Amino acid sequence: MQNKKIHQGRNIKRFREMLGIKQDALAFDLGEDWNQKKISLLEQKETIEEDILEKISSILKIPVEAIENMDEEQAVNIIANTFDNGAILNGINYNPSFHPLDKVLQLHEEKIALYERMLKEKDEMMAELKKLMEK
Repeated sequence: MQNKKIHQGRNIKRFREMLGIKQDALAFDLGEDWNQKKISLLEQKETIEEDILEKISSILKIPVEAIENMDEEQAVNIIANTFDNGAILNGINYNPSFHPLDKVLQLHEEKIALYERMLKEKDEMMAELKKLMEK
């Protein structure tokens, strides 16, 4: 097995983007010394100081270990080696037990629910930001 370095800055960027947080917002949460440019430079660093990792992990509400250990290449390799076109755990399933149209409708409903949750979270964040701006 290769001894590949984990790029912590890139991992912070991935988690931040998955959570829908902009660099400016992360900089604001980190304090007055931070700005969007500084976050951008931080996300380019391969290793990040422990105290900064701890602050960011608390803001993003993810464990420090997730930032330190996430290796996207390994995750992609596991998925690529486990699933094939039409395969289920390396066993090809020519007769699915579901109707494909039902799956499409289910995914559409899940997507709508996700959008609704995202809008609600955005509204909550905007309300929080307004409170902070009023202070």
